[in-house]
Amino acid sequence: MHSEPPVSQRLRALVRSMPRTGITLSELIRSVGNDGLLILVALLTLVFLIPISIPGVSTVFGAAILLISVSRLIGRDLWIPSKLEHRVIGTRKLRPLLRKALSWLKKLERVSKPNRIQWLVAAGAVAFFNNAALILGAVLLMMPFGLIPFSNTFPAVAILFLAIGLLQRDGVCILLGHISNVVTIIYFGVLIGGGGLAVRELVNRFVG
Repeated sequence: MHSEPPVSQRLRALVRSMPRTGITLSELIRSVGNDGLLILVALLTLVFLIPISIPGVSTVFGAAILLISVSRLIGRDLWIPSKLEHRVIGTRKLRPLLRKALSWLKKLERVSKPNRIQWLVAAGAVAFFNNAALILGAVLLMMPFGLIPFSNTFPAVAILFLAIGLLQRDGVCILLGHISNVVTIIYFGVLIGGGGLAVRELVNRFVG
């Protein structure tokens, strides 16, 4: 019985197959198939592991991850709005970032081992909770903090841990994904709180 190739190997082949100019989400989805949607989720997070911002990518990729996660949660086939499905994503800048990020994924794979903390990858209510965590990560990735350092990286790390955990049935990675979501929420809370204090200070200076 042949074992599945590592996730990083499958993603590297996917990156190599990308056209030089651009690719649409529908083309990406066709290249992985319905069974490989978690592979696609992992791929869409990789670009955010490198601290270089590509405008608009977090919205498109976050929306795609959100729709994949919702389809998993409700057990339906993936539906993508035509506006999003046919939007072309430039690959000239994307491919080098994905190649760099693959090295991080390979390190994660060395740590990941199948069938750890098995109750965290069980079916039923636990699976529902894990898929809901993927949805939360996608929503956090789409938050309008793109220019602030790590605002895309933290939720992307959470989604990547969850995707790898579900692919490998590794409860430790799942747990790290949930923890990363919590860290992201705390980080965003600090950003929002700090922004509120800064605005109040400015108002007090001008008014007072």
